[in-house]
Parts: sequence; C-alpha cells; structure tokens
Amino acid sequence: MSFIRRPGAASRMALAIALSSGIALTAAAPAQAAKKQVQPAAPKSNYSKGFVGVYQPFAVKLKAGGDLTPLKAELAAVQAAASTPDDKFAAGQVTYSLGAQTKDLALQRQGINMMIDSNSPLGAADRPSHLFAASQLAYQDKDWATARARAEQALAAGYTGDAELIIAETYFAQDQDAAGVESLDKVIAKKVAAGETPPETWVKRGLAAAYTAKMEPQAAKYAAMYAQYYPSKDSWGDAIAIQRNLNNYDGQDLLDLMRLAERTGSLRNERDYVDYISAADARRLPGETQRIIKAGIAAGLLKSGDVFVTEANSISSARLQADTADLPKLATDARSAGASVATLMAAGDAFLSYRKPAEAEEFYARALTKPGVDTPRVLTRLGIAQADQGKSAEAVATFAKVEGARQAIARLWAVYAQQAGKTAAPAAQ
Repeated sequence: MSFIRRPGAASRMALAIALSSGIALTAAAPAQAAKKQVQPAAPKSNYSKGFVGVYQPFAVKLKAGGDLTPLKAELAAVQAAASTPDDKFAAGQVTYSLGAQTKDLALQRQGINMMIDSNSPLGAADRPSHLFAASQLAYQDKDWATARARAEQALAAGYTGDAELIIAETYFAQDQDAAGVESLDKVIAKKVAAGETPPETWVKRGLAAAYTAKMEPQAAKYAAMYAQYYPSKDSWGDAIAIQRNLNNYDGQDLLDLMRLAERTGSLRNERDYVDYISAADARRLPGETQRIIKAGIAAGLLKSGDVFVTEANSISSARLQADTADLPKLATDARSAGASVATLMAAGDAFLSYRKPAEAEEFYARALTKPGVDTPRVLTRLGIAQADQGKSAEAVATFAKVEGARQAIARLWAVYAQQAGKTAAPAAQ
C-alpha cells in the first residue's frame, strides 16, 4: 500500500492551466475593433476612444516579445484608461497575457479576474472556462478559499469539466478530508454517469484521503472502486489489506476475506497465508488448509519446516481422508427433511472448502430458510458458491443482501463476481 500516504498540500495535483497567452484571441482586440468593419463583431464591441489610444501601442510591444518586464510599468496606464466593460475585458486580456509571458502569477490572476469582473458581452460565452481558469490560478497560488469559490462559480455558470476536483483538493490542502472526499465523490460520480472510467489517480486519491482520515465507510467504498476499475493483484491486495486494517476481522469473517485474496491472486506475504490457515482451522477444513499450505510453500512465502506450518500440515493431513470420506453422508443428512441449521451449515462449509460450489449453494440456500441462522455469514458464503460457479448476477444480488460487519467484505466479493462472471468455475479438488 505504498500509495497510502498524505502528499504535500501544494503537490497533490498537477494542474494543467487552461489559459495561455492565446487567451487574448478569445474576443476581438481593441485595435481590430477600431478598424472600419474589417471583421464582423459577434457580439458587437464597445471600446472607448481613449482606451484604444493607450491600448494599441501597448499591444504592439506585447506582441513583439523579447524582454517584456518593462511593460509592467506601462500596464497601469492601460488599466486606468479602461472605462467600458469591453475596455476592462481587453485590459484584463493583456494583463493576463503579460503575466503568462513573464511567468508572473499575480498578474495572471489579476488579468483573469478583470475579464470576469468586467461583465463584458465579449467574454460571456467563455465565462465558465474563465472562472475555472481563475480557480486553477488561485490553486497554484495556494489561495484555497478563492480557488474553491471560483470553481463553484464555474460549475454554477455551466462549466462541464472537472471543477469538483479542484474543490476537493482545496479541502485536502486544509486537512478537511471529509469535505474533500465528498467533492471527489461528485466528480467521480459524474464520470461514471457519463459512461467513463474515473482516472486511477482520482480513485487512489480518494482512497488515500479516506484511509488516512480513518473514514471507514468511504475507505471501504474506494477500496472496492479501486479493485473494480483497475483490477490487478496489487489493487486487490491493497483493497483487501485496507479492509483488514480498518476492521479487526478474525475467525469466520477473516476466512471469507482471505478466500477472496486467494481467488484474486493477492495473497502476497507470509502473514496472509498464516492468517488464512489459522482462520480455516486445520481441524475444521483440512482440505482447504492443505491447499493453502501448498500454495504458500510454492509461492516461497511459507517454509515447510516452520513450526506453525508443520503443525497445521500434520493435523490437516491426518484428518483429510476421513473428512472427504464423510462428505456423501454429510450431504445425505443435509438433504433430509429435518436437517438442522448446524447440519446444513456444516455441509455448506465442507463442500465450499472442497471447491464443490453447486452442493454448497444448495445447502446454504436451505440454511437461510431455518430459524436462528447467521444470515450475513450464510449469505456471504452463498454468494461465494454462486461466484465460484460463474453465476455472476445471482452472486451480486446475494452479496447485496449482506448487512452488518460483513457488508464491506460482501461489497468486495460482488466486485470480484462481476469480474469473474464469465470465467470457468474452480476445478473440484
């Protein structure tokens, strides 16, 4: 989980500033407007004569390039001459352009704000993007409140880009993680609604923020999202590890989470294998215990001579033959009309552990009809049995019914079921 860390406030996001020196071309320049109908104005511009007289020589110098620093001293006269809204808009354009070319952030901010505040019809069509640019520039300047306000104004004005991302980052910069995650939720939801996949950096950003702030439901949601949109051994390993770190799972809950790690190929260290073997219990599930021991040794993460491994291997080996021999009788007892919850659960657990999911599904489904059943556990394992058969839709529907402490585990299993729906069921062993 190398990405689970809090980055520096100013380096969280590499903002690509939308504006460049070409912004001055978004509307007719005053010098052009002074010519007699050379180009049609749409909308019609209204520059004052006094402003045009000051603006034109300044614009010529600005266009010529070279060392533009001396122009900063002349800029005040251009700004002072602006009287009409169009004058102020054009003055803002050259102010921004000079700031961009001299890498003066303060001038860039002043220029874009002049354009916005001018309320000139020339900038009406581009107002949403200008507001967003003002937000980006304020973010660069670490002016979090203004960056957030301008981004919100851009959205209100109809901006369709990812302004919520800047809003989120301003909150993160001020250690307001809950508000930041909420804003990130919105921009990701917008992407998903548009049929797009949210960028991996966004998902990991939300996961890191939620995890660091110990926002357990949000961290669980983003962990599932990470595995859903970017499935790999690493993403599944991170998603499962985060669930374990946020929740003190043990026993049967841990067993079902580690089963997911096995199926996604994300058992990645000795602790994973040891915890899986402990949760399975060599006395209860000798076949599954044997399978995990062999896999751990083959992966080079368990040592065959280790005391824990040797003991678990010895116990499971001694019980394996009798356990498999008892399966037919256990199935018969579970199929009897008066089968108890305990018998049905024992049968379901046994057949699931031996990778016989069809029988396990049958017994878990019957167990759910009995009083006193541990519903969340049975639903989880019913879903696992369905997923192991490639019954993706049924498994997802079953996992959706799981409530309580197991809900986060079931959510991850549902993601896996969707991904594995068209793959072949695991071979019986």
